[in-house]
Amino acid sequence: MIKKTTFALFLSFFSLTSTQAAEASAWELFGWMEDSLMGDWKLSSAEEQIGTESYKHKALLPLVGTETTAMAFKLIGGEVTIQEDLLPNTAKQMVTMYHCKDIECTNLKATHYCSKQNQPEFLGNLQESTPNKIVFECDMSTELCQSDEDHIHRIVHELSHEGKHLKSSYFAWKNKQLSTTHSIYHFDRK
Repeated sequence: MIKKTTFALFLSFFSLTSTQAAEASAWELFGWMEDSLMGDWKLSSAEEQIGTESYKHKALLPLVGTETTAMAFKLIGGEVTIQEDLLPNTAKQMVTMYHCKDIECTNLKATHYCSKQNQPEFLGNLQESTPNKIVFECDMSTELCQSDEDHIHRIVHELSHEGKHLKSSYFAWKNKQLSTTHSIYHFDRK
């Protein structure tokens, strides 16, 4: 009987920890972003811009491999909102604001103020996100995310090299399908 009880407790504990490992809470995701993304980032050298041509845009090329801030994350709004400033002071500047979706903070919401002149809204992907991979998906309850309009549909921030390298991917969506061109940038911490 004791073995059965111990085994049942073990299974309960295992299923609880497995569930928790499979899905982060909104506050955990916010904490991961705060711990790993805050501060200034510069565009990596051309050799490090692997799998992308985005850095070749005429407004960005002069920044590649320099000490100029090309991405910045900071806490605002009483430290409950993260502001992402992508490519500041360029023709491609965009801002994304990350904050709780609702008063209970059941998920994180993001609004991306895009150079495509629209503002797609996102929800944190609590299943795919980890401390080194932050994932946001277009909020399909919104009109823009369901539309044919060209917009960013997925944002992924991936950290590597002990948090000193950041690959930020902005996946485009057009005509209700994944586009063939995306904005992908590699950054190094300043």
